[in-house]
Amino acid sequence: MGGCSAPNCSNSTSIGKQLFRFPKDPVRKKKWVVNCRRDFEPTPHSRLCQDHFEQSQFEEIARSPAGGKKLKPNAIPTLFNVGDPPYPAVTTSYILIPLKPEPVEKELNFGDHGYARRTPLPGMEEEDADRTAEDQQPCTQCQLLKKQLEQEMQHTARLQKEQAEEMKKRLYRLDRIEKGLQNFLYEDQIRALSLTKRSRRAVWSPETIMKARKIRCAVGTKGYEYLREIGYPLPSYRTLCNRLETKIMVTTDMSCEELAELGLGLMASCDSPTGVVGDNDEEELISVLS
Repeated sequence: MGGCSAPNCSNSTSIGKQLFRFPKDPVRKKKWVVNCRRDFEPTPHSRLCQDHFEQSQFEEIARSPAGGKKLKPNAIPTLFNVGDPPYPAVTTSYILIPLKPEPVEKELNFGDHGYARRTPLPGMEEEDADRTAEDQQPCTQCQLLKKQLEQEMQHTARLQKEQAEEMKKRLYRLDRIEKGLQNFLYEDQIRALSLTKRSRRAVWSPETIMKARKIRCAVGTKGYEYLREIGYPLPSYRTLCNRLETKIMVTTDMSCEELAELGLGLMASCDSPTGVVGDNDEEELISVLS
């Protein structure tokens, strides 16, 4: 059987000593080799006996399958009968602690441009006091930038105030315009002003239909179409025909006002008494009757 790999040690299992193989972990194996004071590469058959481990490196209760002592998972041998080692023995696990950065003073004066803080040497307190007084003086460039920033903030506040005043004036003018439109336009006509020209989304009230019929009778077909062309909110001729209770068109010498008084739901051309129908009316009339 093999014996202990430690220098100056001939223990083996034949004399009742328990042997332990080198760990597979390369870090722990390196610690064992360093503590052995030997420059060699352990083989799978290399062993260290129990005499090289302190009692604290063994489990208190747990035992090996053969009934012997059992090493702790992080056990390291430290007991060797050798001279001064070429380098210190490893007794504990390696713990790498990162270096802490030097503390940095965060509270600096606005005009302070000193980038170093040091403890004055004896006899240099007065010189350092003079330098500190110079460093604490406000920086010219910093003061200039601060002044420019204040000016920009004042200019921005002034522009915001002017824009707010302009918006108030516009809202006041729009309110007056809306009240003026309400004097001769209905609500649906005011809404139609915001729609595209001849938009089919416009919804006309019965009051607007009756008003449009009177305007068409008063100004004629060409005048009515001219009002619609320049943007006056009025329904089309086809809409007027579709909104009649009875879709009947007649040619008569009676005026629109006289037909309206009869209450027959009839609508006549508002041109000359000869009953000549305009081009647009004739085309739309054909489409309605068909």
